[in-house]
Amino acid sequence: MGKFLASTTLAFMALAVPAFAADEECGSITVAEMNWASAGLAAWVDKIILEEGYGCDVALVSGDTMPTFASMNEKAQPDMAPELWVNAVKEPLDQAVAEGRIVIASQILSDGGVEGIWVPTWLAEEHNIHTLKDALEHPELFPGAEDSSKGAWFGCPSGWACQAINRNQFVGSGAADKGFELVDSGSAAALDGSIARAANRKEGWLGYYWAPTAILGQYDMTRLELEAEFDRERWDNCMVKPDCVDPQVTEWPVSDVYTAVTKEFADKAGVAMDYVKTRAWSNETVNAMLAWMVKNQASNEDAAYEFLERHEDIWTEWVPAEVADKVRAAL
Repeated sequence: MGKFLASTTLAFMALAVPAFAADEECGSITVAEMNWASAGLAAWVDKIILEEGYGCDVALVSGDTMPTFASMNEKAQPDMAPELWVNAVKEPLDQAVAEGRIVIASQILSDGGVEGIWVPTWLAEEHNIHTLKDALEHPELFPGAEDSSKGAWFGCPSGWACQAINRNQFVGSGAADKGFELVDSGSAAALDGSIARAANRKEGWLGYYWAPTAILGQYDMTRLELEAEFDRERWDNCMVKPDCVDPQVTEWPVSDVYTAVTKEFADKAGVAMDYVKTRAWSNETVNAMLAWMVKNQASNEDAAYEFLERHEDIWTEWVPAEVADKVRAAL
């Protein structure tokens, strides 16, 4: 991205003018700051590198998987989504790419994202719970439902793409008949809070979560075996749809987590696409940064500056030396 808007035209390149030197040509761009920590961190890292390294004018806009994808697909705005988890939008995303509206620039999480149903490790070991079926036999171990006679299955926050998937996993597993209630956590903060509260009380907890995340670095959690293979046809045609009439438990695929840009943006980016194609980091790196954010109650912006200062060995590989010098000087 840093080099994205720094490029000018082929004519300028023919005149041997370095694309990244033409700051005045970078212009204004919009980048989605998704409402979860790893994506917010990525958006701020991109903003700092683009602005300090290339002189771009970057506006961050609030985002979420489904509405951001729909806006990029239908309105070509925002210009870029740095961290797009695509499991729930794979079919329409593939179509948008095939029809030339969206470009997949890179896989920002080099080892992919992991989603699933988790329980505290101490509980899994103490009660010999390793599969979802094991957990559903013991609703009494998982308090938190409005009805105290039921166990709680904490679902994905409202408005997230994974909300429909969790509802379908819940229904497909027969959890309601086993004495469980699907709890709408309402927000990422509330979902995190439910895990922290259970840990502090040494209570059981069962629900959806994903990695990389700070919460899984703070609390030792075990991902349950679903004893069901991933089925692409069932996933695309049922599990991701809120109106699926016959859901069945289906293993989550390892999530492709992409940086997506609009075709219009990619066409004018020139040499700057090298930045987006190169920029990637591991779950280990992101987990460490997210844990730092929690420990220090830091904002996405704070964490981006911390990353740039602490991990120069990583981000300097994404940009030319001249751009790295400018970013370094601004820290």
